[in-house]
Amino acid sequence: MQPLRRITPATVDVLRVLIGEPGPVWGLLVIGRTDRPAGSVYPILERLESLDWVRSEWETDAARSGPRRRFYALTDEGIPAARAAVAAFELRAQRREAARSRGADAGAGAAVTGGATGVVATALGAPRLDGVPS
Repeated sequence: MQPLRRITPATVDVLRVLIGEPGPVWGLLVIGRTDRPAGSVYPILERLESLDWVRSEWETDAARSGPRRRFYALTDEGIPAARAAVAAFELRAQRREAARSRGADAGAGAAVTGGATGVVATALGAPRLDGVPS
């Protein structure tokens, strides 16, 4: 099994569906559950299969009418790898959100106080350099 070089939100969505199903799922079900277009889902499934994360097989039910369906499932090695990839992606997303929140909080504090430079300069009787009158 080869590692994924990049993990996009769409790839994570596909992996979540595959992880959440007890058995093989057909491509259209993955499309419906991810709310992603076929033009995104099928290339992801093909890439996962080429890296041995996923195996696929054609439907064998000859009694069912309509076109044959292709079913996809994580391989034995793909299951823990998919779980780890989704967990790592979620952790990165949480860290980005926390950093954004800290940045927004810091920016809001600076706006309210006039920034640390303005407060110190005013306290020392120096002219403010940020253009805000003292």
